Amino acid sequence: MPLLIDIKAFLVTARKGGFSAAAREIGTAPSVITKRVSRLEHEVGKPLFERSTRKLLLTPEGERLRPQLQILVAELEETISEFRSPGRDMTGNLRIKSPTTIGTMFVGRAVSDFLEKHRDVTVEILLMDRLINPLEEGLDIALGALPQSFASVEEFALCPYPRLLVASPAYLEAKGRPETPADILAHDCLAFVPVGLSWTFSSKSGPVAVDIRARFTVNDSRLLVDAAVGGHGLTVVPEFLAREELASGALEPLLPDFPIEPYWFKAMVPQHKLNRPEVLAMVEHLKTAFDPPPWER
Repeated sequence: MPLLIDIKAFLVTARKGGFSAAAREIGTAPSVITKRVSRLEHEVGKPLFERSTRKLLLTPEGERLRPQLQILVAELEETISEFRSPGRDMTGNLRIKSPTTIGTMFVGRAVSDFLEKHRDVTVEILLMDRLINPLEEGLDIALGALPQSFASVEEFALCPYPRLLVASPAYLEAKGRPETPADILAHDCLAFVPVGLSWTFSSKSGPVAVDIRARFTVNDSRLLVDAAVGGHGLTVVPEFLAREELASGALEPLLPDFPIEPYWFKAMVPQHKLNRPEVLAMVEHLKTAFDPPPWER
């Protein structure tokens, strides 16, 4: 089916941001990918990419067409899979994305328990802290706590994910204790890359967003705890990660009248995956595994 091949080449190119990267993933030459995308553009009657020597960007037509083609291709693949294994129950492979820290501490254990119950299911866990759209990446389930949502992706809340603003006593003695979110502007901050350089606090008058000055940026919250204990600045971390340091006095909670806006740990599933019994079973298993949250047990 040449048209389907061309559509897949377009989708991979859009996801990877270039013909060469798409060719490496598919295992062919960049010229082949370019030809396939050009054929699709001829079929559509409009350019789907803005080509330049520096980068490849989707045109407005490409932006509109991309999610529709993603859903069509995914549904076609699921339909073919169902016909290959009619009436199947708990079988097949699950591709799950999880944040690194919570994945190594809790998700791995929950998935292991699931595999013990469902011997015909295989699971691939991808540990990464960046926000991704599970529909674009071909995932069955994406776990995370960041608040962004995606079209054609269903969300299942698993548990609250409280966070705290903390610092070490040594840092506070040297730099002073912030009394309001605005005071943070004068402080060194330790930032979690996926969240960005803006912290949002709750107040009686509504959310208060502060753009921080980051002295240290990482994509693993455990490193933030270590850096804060070392006296290098203020940071926002999941409460359960800093629990021991808070109990010992190595870190102190800050701004009790302006709590960090809470997140929810959630499972995101492309809507077309909801007809797979093993996907639904994993979601239900994770709901149980995170109720109550494992760090509260």
